[in-house]
Amino acid sequence: MIKHPIGVFDSGVGGLSILKALRAELPHEDFVYVADSGFAPYGERDECFVAERSRAITRHLLEREHLPIKALVIACNTATAAAIHLLRQDYPDLPIIGVEPALKPAVALSQTRRIGVLATRRTLASQKFNALKASLGTQAEFICQPCDGLADAIERDDTTKTRALCAEYTSAIGQFGLQTGHIDTLVLGCTHYPFVRHHLQELIGPEIHLVDNGEPVARQTRRMIAAMSPQGETGQLSLFSTGNPAGLWLNVAVPTHPLSQLKSAHHGESA
Repeated sequence: MIKHPIGVFDSGVGGLSILKALRAELPHEDFVYVADSGFAPYGERDECFVAERSRAITRHLLEREHLPIKALVIACNTATAAAIHLLRQDYPDLPIIGVEPALKPAVALSQTRRIGVLATRRTLASQKFNALKASLGTQAEFICQPCDGLADAIERDDTTKTRALCAEYTSAIGQFGLQTGHIDTLVLGCTHYPFVRHHLQELIGPEIHLVDNGEPVARQTRRMIAAMSPQGETGQLSLFSTGNPAGLWLNVAVPTHPLSQLKSAHHGESA
């Protein structure tokens, strides 16, 4: 029986936080991960550019000579908001799973009903995010903080800048605590941000809930591909990058490969 992999992509290393949850939930599946590091960060690009990159990567994963993917996980909040509807139109028979800031789980956890959201400016401005927030009505107050430069600093492993931006944005978002009027839950609305979870926790206090979307995405993926899921040996992982693969090496100890064929058509090159 031919075993087709699940494709996963992000603008860089951020989606590895989703990949980790996927591999824990689906240990027998093979995965192909694409880090579009040559064009990161998505959160500071315009919507058309992100949609174009998402289409180019999806096309590549489906046209692989060796085992095209059987499902796709868009492990990026910005790309989900910009492109998931387009990809579902392009490939109606392909299971496509996106990510979104974990507002619903945060509502279930919060006691003060004040919830902070850290995300890229592009995600916070998207119709998809605002529809999600509106669907929760008056269940909680969401204090949304755009985090310009944070995903890029994490991507480049710039510890000094990352720490400074985390301090700046958690300070700007308001007072954290368990008392009435305080923020008691913080949503990590970009898949890069779980990589600095421990630093954020130090800044806001150990009693504050930090919520990301890795596990919910993994469970949704399992539900959508249940009939196709194999059993037996532990699945294999292949990692690819359109830029410098060093960040992938730092986070997952398996070989990575360049994807020169995924250069951006936006710059007049073939996708």
